[in-house]
Amino acid sequence: MKRQEARERAEELVARMKPEEKVTQLRYNSPAIERLGIPAYNWWNEALHGVARAGVATSFPQAIGMAASFDEELLEKIASAIAEEGRAKFNAYKEYEDRDIYKGLTFWSPNINIFRDPRWGRGQETYGEDPYLSGRLGIAFVKGLQGDGPVMKAAACAKHFAVHSGPEALRHEFNAVVSEKDLYETYLPAFEALVKEGHVEAVMGAYNRTNGEPCCGSKLLIQDILREKWGFEGHYVSDCWAIKDFHEHHGVTANAKESAALALNSGCDLNCGNTFLHLWDAYQEGLVSEETITESVVRLYTTRFLLGLFDETEYDEIPYETVECREHLELSCQAACESIVLLKNNGLLPLNKERLRTVGVIGPNANSRAALIGNYHGTASEYITVLEGVQRYLGDEVRVLYSEGCDIKESRVEHLAMENDRLSEAMIVAEHSDVVLLVVGLNENLEGEEGDEGNHYASGDKTSLELPAPQRELMRAIAQTGKPVVLCLMAGSDIDLSFADEHFDAVLQLWYPGARGGEAASKLLFGEVSPSGKLCVTFYQSLEDLPDFEDYSMKGRTYRYMEREAQYPFGFGLTYGNVKVQDAYFKDCDPFCLYVSYKNEGKKDTQEVLQVYVDNLESEYAPRNPRLCGFARVTARVGELNQISIKLDPYTYTVINEQGQRVEGGRRFTFYVGCSQPDPVSCRLLGTKPLKIDYMLE
Repeated sequence: MKRQEARERAEELVARMKPEEKVTQLRYNSPAIERLGIPAYNWWNEALHGVARAGVATSFPQAIGMAASFDEELLEKIASAIAEEGRAKFNAYKEYEDRDIYKGLTFWSPNINIFRDPRWGRGQETYGEDPYLSGRLGIAFVKGLQGDGPVMKAAACAKHFAVHSGPEALRHEFNAVVSEKDLYETYLPAFEALVKEGHVEAVMGAYNRTNGEPCCGSKLLIQDILREKWGFEGHYVSDCWAIKDFHEHHGVTANAKESAALALNSGCDLNCGNTFLHLWDAYQEGLVSEETITESVVRLYTTRFLLGLFDETEYDEIPYETVECREHLELSCQAACESIVLLKNNGLLPLNKERLRTVGVIGPNANSRAALIGNYHGTASEYITVLEGVQRYLGDEVRVLYSEGCDIKESRVEHLAMENDRLSEAMIVAEHSDVVLLVVGLNENLEGEEGDEGNHYASGDKTSLELPAPQRELMRAIAQTGKPVVLCLMAGSDIDLSFADEHFDAVLQLWYPGARGGEAASKLLFGEVSPSGKLCVTFYQSLEDLPDFEDYSMKGRTYRYMEREAQYPFGFGLTYGNVKVQDAYFKDCDPFCLYVSYKNEGKKDTQEVLQVYVDNLESEYAPRNPRLCGFARVTARVGELNQISIKLDPYTYTVINEQGQRVEGGRRFTFYVGCSQPDPVSCRLLGTKPLKIDYMLE
């Protein structure tokens, strides 16, 4: 169904509603209008990395892990699978008249905010720190979720618009001050891409103010940029309970009626929260017009018609058995394999189980389900932790010993015990093992969303890049045993790995790999699959390298503007192969298509991520460092010479000036094509440099 047809049907239906009925439809828990045959509908649903909070569903790797795959095709497949499971659950729930929260088809995903600071607890929900990568992966996710058929499979929502990435503790009152250049160069491009190319159906506003205006009541963001400049035709939803912040925290209105009126008049159609309960009073007092109310209701019903909620559709036949089906579980395992990043390897990996008698698996995240799933998750029918994955992989052929080692953050595991009560056991396990897999990190209780009505955890931002003290003590103890150690880090953000880099043989970043992530980790550890993930965020040396958390200027932030060397750079990741770019060139007078030849000169087949960075040599407005403008995930078999064409960002040859205008970036450019950035740290760690191409734009 085309949007125009859906809108016409929405206009016809809404015209039959009374004013007081229209107002009720602007709440996330929209009640039924029985006289018109309209059932109740709850707009609030989540699908960050699987259908969330509504019972059993396939649990895919957390968003930050999916981003590390640099795989657009994979994200589209994952989102399509999520939409199918969402439909299967919706169909089944509908038979029982269950129209509760988290059971609709309007998913408030993806989160495409820029992960500008590693302290931000919700950074794990994003696709990392680069606007171009976030846009490409976000588009793929939206296309997969919404589908391309005559009826929308599910409705995606780009959030949180805009300039939003912490601090969590201040989000209800914070004013993010941002320059025009940073706004249009960093914070808006992914949203623009999802609106213009992805045709995302919904956009969610952020809690904070941006340059003085609350994001859910911002004329600049919602009307001037989103609707008029970009042509967005879908609906706009507030973040949950964000509108009450207008009067309770931001102080831009005097009461709930004024807040509801400001939001609606600014173009916010749907209220996640309860402030729109005051819309009827605002209407009666003349603060909002019926025309404005009607337009928002029409936008919402246009979405419902596009989803086929008032018709019979092909998706009505998707059976409940689609939920956690074998195909989706295999896709989740593939995603986890592609997401894991090998940061260090002195030759210990891959492990050869034929040469092992005993493997020690140690650490608070080794057998933790919480460390598999990150936040905004569903429920899996089966979890495979790292310990369980290794046990299954090795079977009875190799003995597996286990110790928790320490609590994830407390000084003791048993309340009545002395401090470090599992440390001696961990050392015993290490001493009796041929190799140690040390599994440390965080979980959603230590990094995540600020605790509020929509989140029953009291997590939030990190205050340090270091692991909790008990885990640092465990790392020191295991290092003293002298045994070969593979550190497996399960976290959704940058963690200081300086100790691990100095003392351990190998380091793997597992992220939060999904409910069955231990299966994928085992395949990589024992060489069945070669690691191929790349960091989608910078791992900094320390917080001293960064500006204040509340400073939204990009100066000194992310790989594009950092001034010091990274611990591990954006785009970095090792494999068991050795892929090298042999040649790269433009042809056919097309400056947006680069032809790249590559060869695996190693001894192991692998997948790799070819990356293209551009340096605008003639423009004072270019970022400080070369920026990502193209990428492609490829398969590289030993000894094979292959060629691929890589499409470049349409904005490759432009820059953003201080007024926020996109202008030509000159005529001379340098491109770097390889398996990493051209920065010194990546080149040193990989032992090779990307191919350099000087290019003159005609």
